[in-house]
Amino acid sequence: MRVPFLNLKAVNSQYREELIEACAKVIDSGWYIFGDELLGFEKEFAKYCGSDFCVGVANGLDALTITLRAWKEIGRLKEGDEIIVPANTYIASILAITENRFRPILVEPDKFTYNLDPTTTEAAISRKTKAILPVHLYGQIADMPAIMDIAKRHNLLVLEDSAQGHGASIESQKAGNWGHASGFSFFPSKNLGALGDAGAVTTNDEELAQAIRTLRNYGSLVKYENIYQGVNSRLDEIQAALLRVKLKHLEDEIQQRRKVAKAYLDGIKNPLVQLPKYKNHEEHVFHLFVVRTQKRKKLQDYLLDNGIHTLIHYPIPPYRQKAYKGLFNKKYPITEKIHQEILSLPISPVLEDEKVQKVIRVINKYENSPTKISKMNFNYCICKLVSFEIDYSS
Repeated sequence: MRVPFLNLKAVNSQYREELIEACAKVIDSGWYIFGDELLGFEKEFAKYCGSDFCVGVANGLDALTITLRAWKEIGRLKEGDEIIVPANTYIASILAITENRFRPILVEPDKFTYNLDPTTTEAAISRKTKAILPVHLYGQIADMPAIMDIAKRHNLLVLEDSAQGHGASIESQKAGNWGHASGFSFFPSKNLGALGDAGAVTTNDEELAQAIRTLRNYGSLVKYENIYQGVNSRLDEIQAALLRVKLKHLEDEIQQRRKVAKAYLDGIKNPLVQLPKYKNHEEHVFHLFVVRTQKRKKLQDYLLDNGIHTLIHYPIPPYRQKAYKGLFNKKYPITEKIHQEILSLPISPVLEDEKVQKVIRVINKYENSPTKISKMNFNYCICKLVSFEIDYSS
């Protein structure tokens, strides 16, 4: 019995008829950009997050990049300003900062939650600091009450990176409704995933929402009249329609993810494998289930040899990427250790109980002994990469 990391076909097959009907409705309408489906999704997702406004864009990176650009256009940020961001984030968080010619200030994360640490965040604030970009990594919301308190005391903007945090909350307040704005990705593997690229920004700031709407459409609100030097970053009607279908099922899928996570947390009993730590099970949405082990490659090879596919989120920290060579000179020992030890186990709303139990059983038998990958399982891994049944991105 094989255990794929993520079977997207099975996830979307649950709603096949609804998705086909939604897609056909758009096709038959003859209206494919900036129509009723986009307006409907923006309204429904804003309500889900508890925010006043939602603006659909082409992808999650654009959601962050355009929001920062909008703050420049309306005079709240300027080039050269510093933005604090966790050192262990996916590179997209930092790309959005540097694309706008801001300076990313990397800080060490909390070593247990992997999210932005309020203590290191406040210590990194300088007279040039103008914003904080917390990332709700792996489905656990960052310590937003503490971060917002810091931001208020230092007069800083807060942009949540909620790409992995759809539905995550603290005291019933969801990701997307804590900061001054929040960027979401709807990449197919996300908890709320489109059937292609898609993204959105949520905010309670009407001026910001209007600036983002303008920037996403060539800098124009009125056809052929351009206020800004904008971009083409539009959430199309078909993806908006598909997201409206899947949004209705999001809470049920989150509960299924929590069920899988609880089984892992209750069942995995191996001192060589460190389980994730968090405060409240009902606030975590478990986009990923990330464990730690000192000999990661051995564990990953052992699991693969037993038909269990895992991934690493992420193997290389952004400050060591070639794209940023020479930009970051500090050392980040906590981040380095995290990137050397983390391993993501299979988790999804359609992961069958028997496969969950197999993962638990196999991990509990794991020892620090040499393992050998069979040719059969190596070929299986390659096939799964090609077949797109896994989450290979952020």
